[in-house]
Amino acid sequence: MPLNRRTLLTTGLSTAGLATAGALAAAAPATAAPGPGGGPGGPGGRPGGRGVTPGADRAAQDRWRVLADQRVGVITNPTGVLRSLRSIVDEMHESGRVEIGGVFGPEHGFRGTAQAGEAEETFIDPRTGITVYDAYGAGVDAMARMFTEAEVETVVFDIQDVGARFYTYIWTMYTAMRAAVRTGLRFVVLDRPNPIGGTARGPMMTTEYTSGVGAKEIVQAHGMTVGELARFFDGEFLTDDEGGRLTDLEVVEVQGWKRRDLFDATGLQWVLPSPNMPTPDTALLYPGTCLFEGTNLSEGGGTTRPFELIGAPFVDHEWAAALNDARLPGVTFREAYFTPSFNKYVGEVCGGVQVHIDDPTKLDPVRVGVEMLVALRARYPDFAWRQDSWDTERPYWIDKLTGSTRLREQVDAGASAREIERAWKDELHAFEHQRKPYLIYR
Repeated sequence: MPLNRRTLLTTGLSTAGLATAGALAAAAPATAAPGPGGGPGGPGGRPGGRGVTPGADRAAQDRWRVLADQRVGVITNPTGVLRSLRSIVDEMHESGRVEIGGVFGPEHGFRGTAQAGEAEETFIDPRTGITVYDAYGAGVDAMARMFTEAEVETVVFDIQDVGARFYTYIWTMYTAMRAAVRTGLRFVVLDRPNPIGGTARGPMMTTEYTSGVGAKEIVQAHGMTVGELARFFDGEFLTDDEGGRLTDLEVVEVQGWKRRDLFDATGLQWVLPSPNMPTPDTALLYPGTCLFEGTNLSEGGGTTRPFELIGAPFVDHEWAAALNDARLPGVTFREAYFTPSFNKYVGEVCGGVQVHIDDPTKLDPVRVGVEMLVALRARYPDFAWRQDSWDTERPYWIDKLTGSTRLREQVDAGASAREIERAWKDELHAFEHQRKPYLIYR
């Protein structure tokens, strides 16, 4: 294979080219003193972690050379920070080394002021004077028009993902990649750790049920970083969707992260990726408990523990007792009562559970979510699946979350959680084999 930028990705060298490979490695060893954005043990770091250095910090320590001589469009949100907790946009702008043509805000917006399913409208950022475009929900044509209007040559993606297929930031990235193919733009990912680790879990999305919460065929918990996903999307999907791959894809890799590492092992500060993702524990449970968005139960909206508190007015103490009897590894269920202030049952007292994580290394969040659904369906006749009137052909939201009608039909038929899990075993193994060539980290 000729030595080009894709080869550099495969060999794990710097995305800035051979000339800067050594500079980046020297600038950010796992035990280095903090650079311009802070480093392991420096500003923004936490004690006890491995000393992980995200791609953004490696690029900043190399004085943003990976973006030199390019007009840049940045897709980011409040998680796009250096270890000093400074926004990469503010840092790039003040450095004078990066020409930013525009910032593109995903769901919740660039500065993070919008709630679930909402975005910030296009505006001029008062701190930098840069135009911030509303990219949430934008199709490929609209995204391409925004890139053209901003006159960008390179698109940069830097957002902390949480590892679940239905978290929308990865689909904003894929839409941007498609738009970059159409407009011939370079694409750079400043990579970050997957906070729930590198293990793939759950059912595969089917083509018939793709949507904004699962636009392509990947499993429910993909176990990849956004940099690995970008490589996967480029290799597996772009040719079919756009007739070709990106001409120039670069991933500035995370240094010091291992696939077994959860977020607490990184030494990084947790910045809320969205208003309802307050802690790393929330992220660990989310691939399973987000399934309750597809039901008539509250997923804890408007509480301090969304996706950990689950309940409804018709649920009592029996649900927690049944779940604890199942002895699921890594979790304990506490009988809980709460009053949502957002989304379902606003102002009503809900009975249910709080899911407490005892041992995150033993937790399988998808299994937890399925066990919760099975126990709920067997005990409460008022349980129902959420239906959307605007989608008459695919009315059940749970089908979009799980990728097909299968899980819903199995739960309704009284299948056990183990039977439901066995149904996706082969497709999960196939995905693990499919993703292997695109993985960066061991």
